[in-house]
Amino acid sequence: MSTSIQDIKPAGSDPFAIATRQLLAEAGVVSIGINGGPGCGKTSLIEASIKELKPEIHVGVVTCDIASHVDAERMLHSSDQVVQVTTGQQSAPTAAQINEAMYHLDLEKIDLVFIENIGTLVYPSRLDLGQDLTAVLFSVAGGHDKPSKHPEMVASADVVILNKSDLLYAVPFDLPAFRADVRRLNPAADLIELSALHGQGVIQWLTWLRVRMKKHPSTTSHWFG
Repeated sequence: MSTSIQDIKPAGSDPFAIATRQLLAEAGVVSIGINGGPGCGKTSLIEASIKELKPEIHVGVVTCDIASHVDAERMLHSSDQVVQVTTGQQSAPTAAQINEAMYHLDLEKIDLVFIENIGTLVYPSRLDLGQDLTAVLFSVAGGHDKPSKHPEMVASADVVILNKSDLLYAVPFDLPAFRADVRRLNPAADLIELSALHGQGVIQWLTWLRVRMKKHPSTTSHWFG
């Protein structure tokens, strides 16, 4: 079932982010924030990921939107545990809202939580919602200059994903320039190029995710052996 969280008034983001990390660590759950602009394919990537991770890895989803529940309803076809966070006019979700959402998930039955942020390229610098890892999505359709226009997003990422790679031969996109900008802005971040819709590169992305989960101190051992 899908649960809606809205109109939660935070006392401050940092304490709630810390509380979320502690809650998930105690439950042995790893969380990854998925950030990106409208239409970049965040929902499609999560859906494709869940399809490949099942049944080995149990996934919950917290999806954020200003008002719409469309993404949450889509996720219900992939994941049994979905929570909708409605942000309203404040746009970006708060750490308090994400913390509240976690209590609507049965964490004992989850290994991984995707936190799908709202569709925008304008985030507070290094937005901390209590996530363990941060993925930032760009799309070929959005143009190769997006990293340089939104350097704070790239700087905050553990992994930068270029989605809709199947369009590289159909639209003007300077791939070397895109790669160079990502490397310049965040040399430590991994860069993965994929098509969530068609599946190319998804296995590389999930291999990255599995490795990072396995290294994370909060990871449970029951599905890694």
